[in-house]
Amino acid sequence: MSTPPSSRHTSASPNSTSETEFTWTPLTNLGTMVLNGKITSLDEIFELGFKIKEAEIVKFLLPDIKTDIVKLGTVQKQTDAGELTRYKAVIAVGHTSGWFGLGKGKSKQMRVAIAKATNNAFINIIPVKLGSGSWESKNTSNNSIPYKTKGKGGSVKIELIPGPLGLGIVANKTVKSLLELTGIKDVWSKSSGSTSTLPSVAYAVYDALNNLHKFSKVPS
Repeated sequence: MSTPPSSRHTSASPNSTSETEFTWTPLTNLGTMVLNGKITSLDEIFELGFKIKEAEIVKFLLPDIKTDIVKLGTVQKQTDAGELTRYKAVIAVGHTSGWFGLGKGKSKQMRVAIAKATNNAFINIIPVKLGSGSWESKNTSNNSIPYKTKGKGGSVKIELIPGPLGLGIVANKTVKSLLELTGIKDVWSKSSGSTSTLPSVAYAVYDALNNLHKFSKVPS
């Protein structure tokens, strides 16, 4: 049995814009196709209906993808050996060409929890349908979304409404930082529910962007 090819590539860390090298040995047929140049974009992967099972595929195709820590906290559990503390992270990833992902991870170590959540977000990445902000507009800059969309995460509900060029992102700080990852520049937003629960807000945004395509994919 032949050994899959390996490659050295670059990827940004969750808390920094600096690039670090990593070695990738694909574990899936899709990963091998990407590494060998048979598939050269995420658009092609989604058009062909492939499921991404390796975070490295996204890192390889979008080396300048950005990450954002949505929530980092601790979870405590009482065991026979005493109190067990674990870190829990929720991470968002995005690219201004219209991509967004969301993931979560747990670990006894903070660094590992962040890494798990980041990889999970890469695997859960979806395309974001961009538009001019109005069907009447002749603007073709894809500054907004093509039509209204709604999403839900926990008790949080959010509605995103196309905005004209130059409007900016009219949203609270959390929603704005998430949408900025995607390439959306102009949009209105309405939200309700427990908006102080940041992971729920993030999942509501993910769901709304996902619904632009009517995908059934939900972060695992």
